[in-house]
Amino acid sequence: MTSGTPVLPPDQARERIRYLTDLLTEYNRAYYMEDAPLVSDYQFDCLLEELGRLEAEYPQYRLPYTPTGRVGGEPNRAFRTVEHRTPMLSLGNTYSREDLLEFDQRVRKLAGEPFSYVCELKYDGLSISLSYQDGILVQALTRGDGLKGDEVTANVRTIRTVPLKLPPGNYPESFEIRGEVLMPRQAFRELNAQREEIGESLFANPRNAASGSLKLQDPALVAQRKLDCFLYFLMGDIPSDLHSERLALARSWGFQTGGYYRLCPDLEAVFAYIDYWDKERENLPFDIDGIVVKVDQTHLWPRLGATAKSPRWAIAYKFKAQRVCTRLTGISFQVGRTGAVTPVANLEPVWIGGTVVKRASLHNADIIKKMDVRIGDYVYVEKGGEVIPKIVGVEVSRRLPEVQPFVFSSHCPQCGAALVRKEGEAGYYCPNEEACPPQIKGKLEHFISRKAMDIQSLGEGKVEILYDKGLVRNVADFYSLRYEDLFALDKVFVSEDGSQRTLSFRQKTVENILSGIELSKKQPFERVLYALGIRYVGEATAKILARHFQNMDNLMEAGMEQLLEVEEVGEAIAGSILDFFSREQERSVVERLRAAGLRMEYESKQLSSALQGTSWVISGTFSRSRQEMKALVESHGGKLLSGISSKTDFVLAGEKMGPEKRKKAQSLGIPLLTEAEFMEKIGQGFLQPEKPANPARGETGRLFDDPF
Repeated sequence: MTSGTPVLPPDQARERIRYLTDLLTEYNRAYYMEDAPLVSDYQFDCLLEELGRLEAEYPQYRLPYTPTGRVGGEPNRAFRTVEHRTPMLSLGNTYSREDLLEFDQRVRKLAGEPFSYVCELKYDGLSISLSYQDGILVQALTRGDGLKGDEVTANVRTIRTVPLKLPPGNYPESFEIRGEVLMPRQAFRELNAQREEIGESLFANPRNAASGSLKLQDPALVAQRKLDCFLYFLMGDIPSDLHSERLALARSWGFQTGGYYRLCPDLEAVFAYIDYWDKERENLPFDIDGIVVKVDQTHLWPRLGATAKSPRWAIAYKFKAQRVCTRLTGISFQVGRTGAVTPVANLEPVWIGGTVVKRASLHNADIIKKMDVRIGDYVYVEKGGEVIPKIVGVEVSRRLPEVQPFVFSSHCPQCGAALVRKEGEAGYYCPNEEACPPQIKGKLEHFISRKAMDIQSLGEGKVEILYDKGLVRNVADFYSLRYEDLFALDKVFVSEDGSQRTLSFRQKTVENILSGIELSKKQPFERVLYALGIRYVGEATAKILARHFQNMDNLMEAGMEQLLEVEEVGEAIAGSILDFFSREQERSVVERLRAAGLRMEYESKQLSSALQGTSWVISGTFSRSRQEMKALVESHGGKLLSGISSKTDFVLAGEKMGPEKRKKAQSLGIPLLTEAEFMEKIGQGFLQPEKPANPARGETGRLFDDPF
């Protein structure tokens, strides 16, 4: 690697961009489709960064299937509606084996010749249609109404298992392939954990999460959602009559078709496949809601025909939901640390899917009203693979005359404050942040959590004791605790099954608590900021704010305009920050934490003094994220400013820099540096190949010796 090289000449850059694009496409295919990584993550990231820098310098050479598109592109202000070349029909559904027998008899009567079935999993996601031209993804459409769908190509490009360019193969010049976009269960759990962390409402299930994610306007946010895609239907001039062979062809071309489909010679084999997956579906990494049965011989499809909505050569057998009926004995309310009030159904214990269920989600007041759920009713409860038990209906025929309509609480069940409902939100909130016990305890528990101040010697039970004894009422109180306050404290905890345990504060316990509190003072500023529990300010946002404002004072004094200048900070986050620091009690807590010795300034890791003593403003888009560019400025000694003024020494000007900012910088005589000029200034260049490789001749070449 040659340090300080700003760019490659145009001809070399064009070849290098094509080479890196094809190479990284192959690495992606091997990693995501074959589960056989060819290089380390570090090597891949270095090559991807190099490609991003070259594309930023020479956007005219950027290829449509570039892997840099995986991390997002320009936000979509609206999704274009496009007509499907062939309508996207939905499948007829059945829950009955008798219906499958009728389907089989009907097919045999119309087919007039021997045939077989292909059974596939019915993925619980949303349908997608992908169009390829010369092996390159050119369009992605949702099902929509079946005749027209939304064009979501930029968002689909971020899904790692969707090929942007196919490897060499015998595929048609132009073809369409259809399938399902879904969210794996692990990604769903992580997404809901992140939303809970910042006080946002949770997705009910992976399907809703996938649907909501694919319709986000910012592809960069879609990329963070870890969506997956399975393809199962090839369209166009395909050199095979059998659907099963077409699936194998699609896999050989680089598509993820899954290894779950099976060729079934008769209905008996179909039933065996259904029985197997009805039991095994819980062990899959994603949700399915049934099995799709298709006639394998595609030349029979036109003969079998279709209705206005569904083909007659395929049918979906849907698994019956794990549903039971039990009595609703009461509705209680949970209050979270952000004040969100969630209704919870208390049930007569019932066995569902291998566990005893005593409680279930009711989500919000609107759902209770819509279903007309009443205490004393017999209700239907369902439990999905990754969804907590939920009430899905009421058996009105068993309702007793004395059962009255349920009235949602108008006041907080814990502190009595009048509940509020924010515009555009379904839930109610308790606004009494400073005196509502569960909110206070939730904030205390958040403050000591692993990602915040990481006071491991404390925990939920110990915090509850400290709160109940009146020793802590806000997070600053932790730093006023003394040995004599804690020694000999105890409490008896009673579990749901009636068993008891006693938690006592003995000498070693107290010493560990005080030691953990003292060690927490070494946590960096961004952790302190996150630990405060400002609504919508999660771990990542806290880091961005800390880096941007540098210290607590700057953040506390920032106005709406200054906050909105911070990347990834919108009006909701900015408004929450302003509201938090407008309260005198919160400012007092911050000052007490400062006095206790907690860190209130951002400490960057300095790599050099190349920018020492200079002030910078960053504007526009770059091959790297803005956070990375800001970190580079700080790590080389530069100081970041929020706006252009006479105090600004340099402006790091990316693509699409605002014209007003550019005009202001020029009027003040402030130098504007491109990304390449900036990288040269801090002594970073490009990763160079030893010799140009020619992928067309099958050459891969050696990429570089350093740093690997």
